[in-house]
Amino acid sequence: MSILNASVSGMLADSNWLSSISQNVANANTTGYKTVETDFSTLVDQVSSASADFGGVMTRVRSLNTMQGNVASTSTATNLAVQGSGFFVVSDSSGALYLTRNGSFAPDASGNLVNSAGYYLMGAPANGSPTPANSLSGLTKVNVIGAGATATPTTAGSITANLPATAAAIPTANLPSANTASSTYTAATSLVVYDNLGGSHTINLYFANTGAGTWEVDAFDASAAAPNGGFPYSSGPLATGTLTFDPSTGALTSGGTLSIAVPNGATMNLDLSNLTQFATSFGVTAATANGNAPASVQGVSISSGGTLSLNYSNGTSSAAYDIPLANVESPDNLISVSGNAFTANTDSGPVFLGTPNSGSFGAINSGALESSTVDLATELTAMIEAQSAYEANSKVFQTGATILDVLNGLKP
Repeated sequence: MSILNASVSGMLADSNWLSSISQNVANANTTGYKTVETDFSTLVDQVSSASADFGGVMTRVRSLNTMQGNVASTSTATNLAVQGSGFFVVSDSSGALYLTRNGSFAPDASGNLVNSAGYYLMGAPANGSPTPANSLSGLTKVNVIGAGATATPTTAGSITANLPATAAAIPTANLPSANTASSTYTAATSLVVYDNLGGSHTINLYFANTGAGTWEVDAFDASAAAPNGGFPYSSGPLATGTLTFDPSTGALTSGGTLSIAVPNGATMNLDLSNLTQFATSFGVTAATANGNAPASVQGVSISSGGTLSLNYSNGTSSAAYDIPLANVESPDNLISVSGNAFTANTDSGPVFLGTPNSGSFGAINSGALESSTVDLATELTAMIEAQSAYEANSKVFQTGATILDVLNGLKP
């Protein structure tokens, strides 16, 4: 009977081996698939001091999740591959979380990134920190179109220019701040800024010499100018400031910032610290202001560190999500589920998160997919070995059955 039991367990073990081989062959082209391996170990029914009653063999199937597959480029920016250790955190339609290396993510009708197995990519909303949420409960579905159009109000600007040191002083009654028909100025320039709704406004800046080394600077809303485009404006200045220069060096000594209340917008802090007063004509070498008009999402980009940025039609971009990677202490002991995904268990250890391309975690490659780790030549060779072993065990079983028939046919 031990012959029969051992050979039956051998056939069952070889059948399991053939099953894992067929699983590997079937998934030779599955994105992120990890080769399944069948491990054999002996069975002993009973051990005494004199001999052992051998019981055959048993098998254990495990997925070789630490193997790195080849990374191949694709034309889809949201296709992702992990180069190194780590798994993407994904969820199914019910919200249950899993781990996977299948990064074939693409937007669904709602803009959520979902892979070919129907799992949604999970990430943490970007908050300016390079470290993603360290808890699975802090993750949400990554959506690449939900933000829609966006507009950013102007909050800061700067101007670099020279004011002529030889300019004549303007009488107080005729300064731009008086906002009369007789108001005049030494030099002028303008900036385009944006309000809270993304509407553009032109701010006219006037510089008027008020004495040796002193200037008045005024900001007006260009839409309030007189029909001739100048003074008087229908409303007073948005901001007025005083500039003082060192007469020996021409450097600005006070009045380096002008706070301007943008119409229907935020307060813009205009940096004037780069102004100079030299004995040459007025000239602006640089003038900038932040903010932007409404713009729609044109695409996404994902860094090796997991930051997903939305790219807008006006050429700007903003970080939307931090995509973490997850891992366990023993990845090969994860439990496989349908869709090339895994769940943790006591053998694998608990799931922990980290930032891609840092510490023990690998980098994320955007516009790429990780190929299956299956080698067909190896699998076909193993299939021949498993078939031969199965046939050999069946021969042993036939021999055992023949011996049993002989024993049953013995007569006293």
